[in-house]
Formats: sequence, C-alpha cells, structure tokens
Amino acid sequence: MRQEPFSGFGNRTVRRARLVVGLTFVFSLLACWYAVGLTQRLSPGGWTPPSADSVRAEAVLASEFRAGPPQLILLATAPDDSVDAPHAIAAGRDLTRRLTADGRIAWVNSYWQHPLPSLRAKDAESALVLIRLRGDEQAVREAAGDIIDRFTGAHGPLRVSASGAAAVLEETERLSDEGMRYAEFVAVPLVLLILLWVLGSVTAALLPVVVGVVAVAATTAFLRLLDTTTEVSLFALNITTALGFGLAVDFSLLLVSRYREELAAGYGPERALRRTLRGGGRTVVFSAVIIAASLCALLLFPLPLLRSLAYGGATVVCASAVGALTVLPALLVLLGNRLDRWDVFARLRRPERAVSSGAWFRLARAVMRRPALVSVGALALLVLLAAPVTQVRFGMYDDRILPASSPVAETSKRLRAEFGSQWVDAASVVLPGKPGAMSGSGSVADPVLDAYARRLAQVPGVRRVDARTGTYRDGRRTAPPDASSGRFAGAGGTWLSVIPAGDDPLSPQGSRLAAALRAVPAPGPALVGGPGARLADTEHVLAGRLPAVVGVTVLVTFVLLLAFTRSVLIPVKALVLNALGLAATSGILVAVFQQGHLAPLFGDVTAGGITDVVVPSLMFCVTFGLSMDYEVFLLSRIVDEHRRGSDTETAVAVGLQRTGGLFTSAALVFATVMAALALSSLVLLKLIGVGLALAVLLDCTVIRALLVPAVMRLAGRANWWMPRLGRRKDRSVPSPTPVPAAPMEAP
Repeated sequence: MRQEPFSGFGNRTVRRARLVVGLTFVFSLLACWYAVGLTQRLSPGGWTPPSADSVRAEAVLASEFRAGPPQLILLATAPDDSVDAPHAIAAGRDLTRRLTADGRIAWVNSYWQHPLPSLRAKDAESALVLIRLRGDEQAVREAAGDIIDRFTGAHGPLRVSASGAAAVLEETERLSDEGMRYAEFVAVPLVLLILLWVLGSVTAALLPVVVGVVAVAATTAFLRLLDTTTEVSLFALNITTALGFGLAVDFSLLLVSRYREELAAGYGPERALRRTLRGGGRTVVFSAVIIAASLCALLLFPLPLLRSLAYGGATVVCASAVGALTVLPALLVLLGNRLDRWDVFARLRRPERAVSSGAWFRLARAVMRRPALVSVGALALLVLLAAPVTQVRFGMYDDRILPASSPVAETSKRLRAEFGSQWVDAASVVLPGKPGAMSGSGSVADPVLDAYARRLAQVPGVRRVDARTGTYRDGRRTAPPDASSGRFAGAGGTWLSVIPAGDDPLSPQGSRLAAALRAVPAPGPALVGGPGARLADTEHVLAGRLPAVVGVTVLVTFVLLLAFTRSVLIPVKALVLNALGLAATSGILVAVFQQGHLAPLFGDVTAGGITDVVVPSLMFCVTFGLSMDYEVFLLSRIVDEHRRGSDTETAVAVGLQRTGGLFTSAALVFATVMAALALSSLVLLKLIGVGLALAVLLDCTVIRALLVPAVMRLAGRANWWMPRLGRRKDRSVPSPTPVPAAPMEAP
C-alpha cells in the first residue's frame, strides 16, 4: 500500500520534537542576530526602474552640470526683516559655507551664494538653499536626516525649515514608524483576544505567535543576506512581516483545528498529530506553493521595490509553511494534553454541536436553497463596489500625503505659494554631448537650441522653458540670456528646464506632459527627467509587464488548483471570484482615497485626487495570496468530503462548517492588524491598512460564505468534471472525524 504524504514526515517530527524545538530556537536567535540593523541598510525607494530615462537624466544633471532636482530645499525666512538685510546676509552666507564644507553634499545653490531672483520670494522675506547629496538612496537618506536635524530651526536672524524629496522621505519614514508603533499598540491586544477566543486557551493562542516569529526571523535574515547583492526595499520588509504573521495564523489555525478533531475522535496526541499532518499538511503545502508562486510573478517587474517584495514574500511564505509543519507539531507533541489549559472564555462558550447543527452548515444550506438569487445579489454588490475603478487616476504620492501639521508639509506648501513650482515640479530635458551649433556662446546665435526650446514651449501644459539661450513662453523667446543662464551649459552638453503649467506633476497630466516632451523632435539624444517623467517611466513598465504578470499568476494558480482539486471548473471559479473581490476592494479605495467619499470618517485622505500607481501591485500580491489561502482551506475539506461519497451540497456545507470559522478568524486577525494602520496620520498607511482589511473581510464573507456555495450548487456535477486524459485514481483520504463539534464556532 502506498504511504500517504507527510506520514513519514509526521513520524520524524513526533520522535524528535525536543530536537526540532531546540534547533528552531537556536536558528531564530542566530537569524535575529544576523539581521540586526537591517532597517538602516534597506533602501527607502525602489519605485522607479533603475534604467529609466528619468533616472539617467537626473544622473547626468548631477554629474555634468551640478544641477537637477535638489533633494533638499531649505527655506530660510527673516520674519522681522528682509533676507537682503546685512545681518541676514551674514547668517545666510555662514549657513551656505557650513553646508558646502559637508563632504556628503555634492553641490549647494544658495541665494546668498548666487543671488538669483528665482531663489528669493517676491516680498524678500524668504530665500532658498538648494542641496544635492552624494551617494545612493541609503546615503542620501542618512545625510538628509542629519542635515535636517543640524540646520533647521533658528540660525541667527533666519528661521530655517526643510522640504524636497529627501525631506519628504525622511518625514514619511518617521510618520510611518510612529503609525506602525501605534498600530501595534492598538492591534496586539485585540489580536491576542481574538486568538484566545478562537483557539480556546492561552497556550494555544501563543502557538501562531511562535510560528510567526520564526518565519519573520528567517525572512529578515534572508533579506539581510540579499541586501549584500541587490537593492532591497524597506517597504517590502513591512509587507512581508505582516504577511508572515497572517500566514502563521492561517496555517496554525488549520492544523490546531484538525489536531483537536483527531483528539476528540479518541486518538492519542502522537497518533492525532500524525493524522493531522497527513490531512492538513498537504493543504498547507499547496497553499504555500500557490501564494509563493503568485508572489514570484512580481519578479517580472524591473522595480526594486516589487522584486524585493517577491523575494521576501516568497521566503516568508515558505518559512511560515515550514514552521507550521515542524515547529508547531513539535510544540503540540510536547504540550500533549495541556493544549487547552487556561481558557479564559470557557464560561462564554456554547456546548459543542453536531456538524449539521453548526451555523456555517446552516448558512451553506440556506444559500444553496436559493443559489441563483444569492449569486445575483452578491455579484451585484461586488459590481457596485467595483464601479469607481473606472474613474481611477494613477499617479505617485508626494508631500501631499503628509498631514497638514507636519513641518515638511507646511514648508512644501509655502514653497509652492511663494516660489511657484520650478524647484519642486520642474521637468529637465538633458542633451548630452555637443551637437553642432549648440556649442556656441549661449546667445540666440545657437539656432538649433533656440528652435528646440521654442518647440518645447509650444507643448500644451508647459508654462515656461528656461535654457542657456533665454526664456521661452508659448513658442516665443520672451527674455534673453541673463546671469543665471550659464548654469544650463557644461562640458557634457546642455539642458533645459521646463516649468509645467499645473502644480501636480505626479498625476496623469504630469505623465502625459512627459510623454509629449519626449515626442518633440530633438537635435540629438534627449533625456527627459523630473517627477512627471518618473511617473511615466513607472507607468510604462507596470503597464507593459502587467499582462505577463497576471498571465503567469493565473496560469500557475490554475495548474496548482487543478492538481489539488482534480477539477477544471473549481480553479476557474476560484480565479473569477478572486478577481471580483479585488475589483470591489479597488473600487472602495478609489471612492474613499481618490474621490474623497467618507471624508467625515477618514478625514482628507485624497492626496491630490490620485491613486498611487505602485500600491495596487503591492496590495494585489498580498490580497491574492491570502484569498487563495482561504480558498485552499475551504476546498480541501469540500473535496475530501466529496471523495468520501457525499453529494455536492453536503460536501460544500460540511466543508464550510469545518473551515468557515478558520478562515473567518484568520481574516479577522489580519484585518485587525491592517485596520489599525488607518489610525496613522500618513495617507499611504491609511490606504494600505483599509485596503487590505476590506479585501480579506470581503473575501471571507461575500465570496467564501455566499458566492462559493451558491456557484458550486448551480454548477452541480460539473464542479467535478475532469478530462479523462488527466484523471488518475484518487488516493485514500483519512476517515472523517466522527466528532460533531464545530471547533471554531463563536457563541
């Protein structure tokens, strides 16, 4: 007789339980030690492809022209006088001298160093100091934080505050850390209460925590190793940590539930564990493989953020599965009959019921009595929720995701009001080399450059073009070169500054403007940089690779579910319902975070009326993985029950009764953690927290509890259709537990 999968594995785990726990403890300590300081090493960026034209343009500007978008902008205000007053000039020059002496700074353009009109406000009460930093993103982040700490505040008669991309990033990270800590403070007690209620004892409630710690420790150590060879995003660490704990709860709930069923059937702890691993181990492995495979599809995107999320996500999925199949069984063996000690909610629990009397069983039967009506109603609800997706406007977030109380947000607002958008939102057009007549003195005698600047100034959405040949508006030269025009010339060629008419380059308008600038015939190779160009490059990559990513994810998931269920229709049903759930979640996010609905509940979270172009990809991978996790849990019990001879209706009802409490409790834990992020003052964390919480709650209610039973009832025998070519004889399945209990049922 062929041995069942995981039987031998379960035997070895039972025999070596103490060794498994000891080795895991040592491994976790070593992994935590190796990963110390990881957050300081990870990259805060990774949102733009490294090979994009916008990135190359900024690199050329910085190296050849000592120009380009400043990463730090210091706003110096003389509240009681003018920045041209003698004591203000002395303080400004001293500030400039100290900054110039800092070796981490590539260049400084200060009003008191180069008294350009564009560096001073019209009322002469404030002036700018523009700073470009050396090194990669990590070095820029560290230097920016130190410079902000040292140079902002009172500086003689001047009051200095900071803005710019590096300041926004530094402030975003600070608020993100505060938000995460606050979310943990709120969520941890709630999660522990949920686990205590669901798992029935303090001892059992700590088991998912142990598995999660082991998985996260292994993943952080892997990311620390990966950081030595490639760029790893700090944001990916936060996502994989949440995913790791979510999966640890999922897998632990499944195995502990089955273990209790076997104990209740009269088996001893060791025999019960072997039977648990034989039945539940296959489910855990298939679920982990499906989630990891879908995450690995993100490797097709050439964005460091998404690739590091793929590496970390796949690692934490595998680590969670391995921990659930090794550490958890070993702990169950060592605990023996002490698993159910210290049930603080014992007096509130209802007596155990037969499967046919369980709430989930009754719900499934009620749904399957009117499957068409339930299907139409649930689908109508999902379509209604998804409708706002048709009005989505993709962009990238900037300083406007910061709360109004943030000093960086206040400074950024003043910059736009007093200096316009030229230092924050301007596009850069770089012409490397010395193409012909453009190597002249910078006067109108450079006809090639003059004609090119005129063409750029004619592009709709362009307010002004500054070049070494002068200033241009509406296709005409409106001012000759002045003292500041020399900054556009260098040994490596020339560049032009394009000031947009709008003040939101990280919106669809900014992306279209960048595309229009690139379409203008240039006198040589031209690189377009700036915020709008970065957005256009990111959108281009995401849109170009998205069909392949979705195709790979769907194909791999379909094949794995086909092998798991030995049915063609069930995997198709799972993918379609998953897509509906994701569309509904996306629609809610557009309605709340782009269109501003429910503002009394969430406050002003519109962030310029756009939806970040990268965040949906992040959320897709997490929600798709968790949804498939819940789907596999449900299908495992439905398929097993059907193979034992039950008809479709009975199999669905029993399967939902056995797993409804499992995936609902797991979703509730994950949603609680994510919803706590909505308490953050940072719009980005609110978006991610609300989005992921809604996604898992919709999945475990409307989709799993209503649509799955209804659709499977309508499909009937077609659920189990499989081409004869792919059929093979089913292996025997462990006999069902005769216990009528519904272990996860709430009172």
